[in-house]
Amino acid sequence: MKIEWKIEKKRGNYRPVLKYGITLEDFEVDLAVPQVVLEEALPCPPSAWRSFCYPGQDERANTPTEWHRLVTPSHKQGTAHGELTLPWRGPEAGFDDVREAFERLRRDFEAVLVKTHDSSPLDLVENLELSEETRKHIAAGVASARFLSAVGF
Repeated sequence: MKIEWKIEKKRGNYRPVLKYGITLEDFEVDLAVPQVVLEEALPCPPSAWRSFCYPGQDERANTPTEWHRLVTPSHKQGTAHGELTLPWRGPEAGFDDVREAFERLRRDFEAVLVKTHDSSPLDLVENLELSEETRKHIAAGVASARFLSAVGF
């Protein structure tokens, strides 16, 4: 799985925007690895639909934040892209939490990948026939029916 991300923030009271893409490698798609979900991956600011946050409002007024989820792509699609608005922060704050969230997603995905890979392939062919006891029981009737049909009855 490959994860790439980019964070953009305009000068001023604008909130940073995280743009990311996650791509499964071919062997991960072939294994049908299930999706992994991080429910509380990254903080989501109040009024996240707004691209800005004024001083003294929302996260800059210590209003509790919600959470963004991060999800690996379905093996049917193989890729996922997203764009998340992050809480406003000053330039000194950094974005270590974004890296940590993607590292947690990767770690959880790798655990699922290992379990999925350990499910070995199988090609099992078996068969059953009539038991010897049943064959002996019906043999006389089958033989007489064949004899009668051979002579025209």
